[in-house]
Amino acid sequence: MARFSLLTSAFLIVCAMSVLVATASVQLTTKTDDTYHPTGGEGSLTPQECPKACDYRCSATSHKEPCLFFCNMCCNKCLCVPSGTYGNKEECPCYNNWTTQEGKPKCP
Repeated sequence: MARFSLLTSAFLIVCAMSVLVATASVQLTTKTDDTYHPTGGEGSLTPQECPKACDYRCSATSHKEPCLFFCNMCCNKCLCVPSGTYGNKEECPCYNNWTTQEGKPKCP
C-alpha cells in the first residue's frame, strides 16, 4: 500500500512540475501589457524593427522598391511582417486583410 502511495505521489509531482514549466514558457512570450502575442503575430514588432524585417521579406523579389515601400507601410500599421520571403500571411491578419480599392492585397 505504501508503494502505491509513493508512486502516486511521484506521478502527481511530475504532473505539477510539467504544468509549471508549460506556464513559465507561455509567460516568456507574453508582453507586459498582458496581451499574448505569438512570435510573428500582430504587434510582435516595433516600428524600428520594420525595415530589417521588410528587407528580408523583400529579399527574393525582383521588384525591391515597391515591395519595401508597401511592406514598411504595412508593418508600421500592423507591427507584423509574415515569416519568409513569400506567403505565410495568415500569421498577420492585419497584414493579410489590408487591400487596395480594387480588392487586391496591399501588403507583399
